[in-house]
Amino acid sequence: MPDLPPTAIDAPLILTLLLNEEAQQHFDRLRTAHFPPARNYLRAHVTLFHHLPGIEYATIAQHLQVITVATPPLSLRVSGVRFLGQGVAYSLENDQLRQLHRELQTHWAATLRPQDLQPLRPHITVQNKVAPAVARTLYEQLSTDFEPYNIAGTGLALWAYRGGPWEALAQFPFERKP
Repeated sequence: MPDLPPTAIDAPLILTLLLNEEAQQHFDRLRTAHFPPARNYLRAHVTLFHHLPGIEYATIAQHLQVITVATPPLSLRVSGVRFLGQGVAYSLENDQLRQLHRELQTHWAATLRPQDLQPLRPHITVQNKVAPAVARTLYEQLSTDFEPYNIAGTGLALWAYRGGPWEALAQFPFERKP
């Protein structure tokens, strides 16, 4: 008998946006170069929701499948470099992504924690948990020649958070033709 996918997960779920491979590799290289090595156990990512209930895994996965079949790949504008105090991130802009996030917030409103009820400010963190002076130096370095450019959001991914590296559970590619 084949293994059936789980209906519930005994850990909180994290939902991220998948990036096209070239962008993923670019931001992974930046994280490798600038993130403290002891803390850099994740690939670069765009977190959409930080804490979804694992007990609802099957229902959440089914809803994401329906949503992503009807969603085309998203053209994301990498619009600037953001100073985080103890790190640096790249800001992303896309109205369709914000709308998708609001729709998911509405659908899951009863189960969301305060952090996930906030408006989405999409970004990719390339440095975190460093001294403010180190972060400021990198921010200034990356900002000097920065010019906005586009990358693609290609789908969604669900992860289980178990206190360290995230456990990949499922990916949901955007399937609608643009």
